[in-house]
Amino acid sequence: MDATVLLFVIFISVILFVFILWIVPVALFVQALLSGAYVGIGTLIGMRLRGVNPRVIVLSRVAAIKAGLPVTSDQLETHYLARGNVQRVVQALISADKANINLTFERACAIDLAGRDVLEAVKMTVNPKVITTPIVAAVAKDGIQLKAVTRVTVRANIEKLVGGAGEETIIARVGEGIVSTIGSAESHKGVLENPDKISKTVLSKGLDAGTAFEILSIDIADVDVGENIGAKLQTDQAEADKKVAQAKAESRRAMAIAAEQEMKAKAQEMRANVIEKEALIPMAMADAFRAGNLGVMDYYQMRNIVSDTEMREGIAKQSNQAKTEQ
Repeated sequence: MDATVLLFVIFISVILFVFILWIVPVALFVQALLSGAYVGIGTLIGMRLRGVNPRVIVLSRVAAIKAGLPVTSDQLETHYLARGNVQRVVQALISADKANINLTFERACAIDLAGRDVLEAVKMTVNPKVITTPIVAAVAKDGIQLKAVTRVTVRANIEKLVGGAGEETIIARVGEGIVSTIGSAESHKGVLENPDKISKTVLSKGLDAGTAFEILSIDIADVDVGENIGAKLQTDQAEADKKVAQAKAESRRAMAIAAEQEMKAKAQEMRANVIEKEALIPMAMADAFRAGNLGVMDYYQMRNIVSDTEMREGIAKQSNQAKTEQ
């Protein structure tokens, strides 16, 4: 029984000893003290209790102090609790200080909390980045399409990293500038002869306003001749005009057919009226014979006139048909 109690006491003592070593990071305290970046034992214990990793804070403070940056443990802990990347911020501050870039701890924290890589931004300030734009197609005034690829050299603007537009805005603005410049050119040949005019014109428009970058140069990497858009548009316009003319002609044809049908209907109506009237002639002649108003000689004379008229109409039809055949 005594051995069991002794083992239990030893086990509890070991656990307490490990717990004390964990909650009181003596090694980190000594390391900070010897590095000239003093952090009190109470502060380290408070970090443990607040859920802050004291190793990250101490090592970051040691690095900052060794680089000559007056960063306190409270500042680092505050940024850590705000779920910022403490080590990345300290590295960015050291890099900016070595490169003589004016970057304060507060601005570095703001950039980091805004979701941007502050260390990458500092590196981009020292070593500018080259952005290759996608193919931009534009049409000159002579109707020839040109396809251009540009390389934009940009440098991060530390002052505008928070709230400034990103690379997508730069690419969009450069593409818009290229389209405008090529579109205002009188001939595509002039653009091919002096492609640097595009870059100079686009660069002079201040496309980096309101962005997180500063445009250093815009270089035309490649310019290719595309389609003859002007000729294509003229062809399409001619085809459209042709279809409109065909539609109008078809409309006139339909109107003519309708008019012809109407005239035929009227002619048939008139013919029916004539036939109806002609049917009344024998009756009228019979009444005239009975009344003594028409004699036999008068009747034969009238028949001769009718026969002569029919003969003349027949001769006229044959003559018109012969002329038509000739």
